[in-house]
Amino acid sequence: MPYAELWDEVDPVDLFKIGFVKVGLSDLIDIAAVAFIFYKLLMLMKGTRAVQMLTGLFLLFLASFAAYWLQLDALRWLISNVAPVAVIAIVVVFQPELRRALARLGQGPLMRGFLREEESGILDEVVQGALKLSQMKLGGLIVLERVVGLKSYVETGKIINAAVSADLITTIFTSPSPLHDGALIIRGSIIVAARCTLPLTQNPRYRRVLGMRHQAAVGISEESDAVVVVVSEETGAISVANRGRLHRRLDEKTLLNILVEFFQEGRKQKVA
Repeated sequence: MPYAELWDEVDPVDLFKIGFVKVGLSDLIDIAAVAFIFYKLLMLMKGTRAVQMLTGLFLLFLASFAAYWLQLDALRWLISNVAPVAVIAIVVVFQPELRRALARLGQGPLMRGFLREEESGILDEVVQGALKLSQMKLGGLIVLERVVGLKSYVETGKIINAAVSADLITTIFTSPSPLHDGALIIRGSIIVAARCTLPLTQNPRYRRVLGMRHQAAVGISEESDAVVVVVSEETGAISVANRGRLHRRLDEKTLLNILVEFFQEGRKQKVA
């Protein structure tokens, strides 16, 4: 069929439709999701050595595009063989950055609603810190804030604002550290302050038999919904105070289970 006759059979309206792409809601969601992922990747890479690697990858992409566009067979062969190795090299060289990025993703506000506290690693770090203090016979007083804020008690101590870790907890309570006396307060995944002053319990049942550290643990649990881990300096025994009650002589598994149960209860209260 001659081209003139073929052209006559084409509807101009159809050609006009071909020139435009129909964009639906799913397409907008798709574009927004990809843009958000790239934005988060750039924010995670900001200030790290990954920025230089990203620049190199961009130049490699431009070279690959030029090789295919200009039909440079040798350069195209080289890039196609180097690209798989480059991906493996990125994973190996930037393993710490990738691990840190995944950790940040898991700690984001969107994921906190789906992940339990122990999965974020915070309670595990607290438990391991308490176990180290117990083994070294070092006294410790660790307050975990829940729904009720503890700002007034935070202001009595030294502001830390550091990520929770078992090593940092152990270091703070190791004498002669200037921060080893008093309480350590944790808010979320941050050690907010150390050497904080807490109220003592007025319950005669505890005042007769407990030392100052345990009395303070029960006292703050009476005035707030905080969960308090306390380690005895004399015996190394680990206890947990909550709602004016003291659960004593806990092992690692029992301690973690109690903390998980208390924080699951706290999340339900926050939702309510």
